[in-house]
Amino acid sequence: MEAINYLLDFVFNALVWVLVLRLWLQLVKADFYNPFSQFIVKVSNPMVVPLRRVVPGLGGIDLATLLLAYLVASLKFIVIPLLNSGGFDIPSSMIFGALYLLKQTGVLLFIIMLVMALMSWVVQGYNPTQVIFHQLTEPFLRPIRRIIPNIGGLDLSVLVAFLLLNVINIFIGGAIPVWRML
Repeated sequence: MEAINYLLDFVFNALVWVLVLRLWLQLVKADFYNPFSQFIVKVSNPMVVPLRRVVPGLGGIDLATLLLAYLVASLKFIVIPLLNSGGFDIPSSMIFGALYLLKQTGVLLFIIMLVMALMSWVVQGYNPTQVIFHQLTEPFLRPIRRIIPNIGGLDLSVLVAFLLLNVINIFIGGAIPVWRML
């Protein structure tokens, strides 16, 4: 049963991350023709396009993608407990789904910034993935850079963002019961 829980957890995490990335790429107006953007769009299109026919966008926000990400996050708290204990609570699953969606967005931002930092040490020259990651993280790092400028050529904004994200993720993770996070 642990293997099934692990695989389901992986599938739900991956779906939420893909949907959050799609929405995030649209919000920052990232390069649509970038290979990373194309991958995210092609993977998420089968899920998003049918729902987009019913749920229109609002003010530049793709409500269909946001709704689908929320539904997938909430569904995790229905499917996994149903398989393990046989019971679930829809109202609490919806609340935990919203918290989980926020937490996974923070985890995704953390991972992207970590990969970006590692790529800055290894990758030389132009890299399309690095460009997209920069576009995704810049709205979060810019306010920190205004407060904490580069010190001796070192950009400490990523370190401060790591600390803030971990505090927020710990706070949100504490609100979701451990038995529901399987």
